[in-house]
Amino acid sequence: MSMARLERRAAMATLLSDRGEDLLVVPGLGSTCWDLAAAGDNDRNFYLWGAMGGAAMIGLGLALAQPAKRVAVITGDGEMLMGLGSLATIGIQKPPNLAVIVFDNGVYGETGMQPSHTQARDLGGVDLLKVAAGCGIEPCLDVQDQAGLDGLAGRLKSLNGTLFARVLIEAVDPPRVLPERDGVVLKRRFRAAIGL
Repeated sequence: MSMARLERRAAMATLLSDRGEDLLVVPGLGSTCWDLAAAGDNDRNFYLWGAMGGAAMIGLGLALAQPAKRVAVITGDGEMLMGLGSLATIGIQKPPNLAVIVFDNGVYGETGMQPSHTQARDLGGVDLLKVAAGCGIEPCLDVQDQAGLDGLAGRLKSLNGTLFARVLIEAVDPPRVLPERDGVVLKRRFRAAIGL
């Protein structure tokens, strides 16, 4: 039985509406990076153009180093599957200012839309919510509709505890909106934006 799915660009825009000055966002590589750029470039976005599987750990490092700021890692299911071990470390550290949000479209979009391991979760595939919960992260939110997305956006605005969310999105490939690609430029502008 197939579930309705949210549109990815609209979902990103909802999560970042009225983001405030203290929200730092780390997208995973590929689609979530382009979705974030499409929602509006911001010096407090730390775009990843590589390092597949590293978004959650970069977000953890930022959350620990910048406890007065909120940090949202917004990545895809493929990138999260590559970095599952990061959930164990996040579950031990539990920074109160970190949200890990996974846009799950059930495919590996960057390599040709092959089914990902999350697509078959009803058939014994990978359930990212159970993995995160098993690592000690709570709450673990299963976002499948606009009401759930609005609730997640509200939690993100007043983040008070580590959370994990899976957002069920459509498997589409919208036109790419490419942010700055120079890693040195991205690093410098991000550091300046957070006062370093």
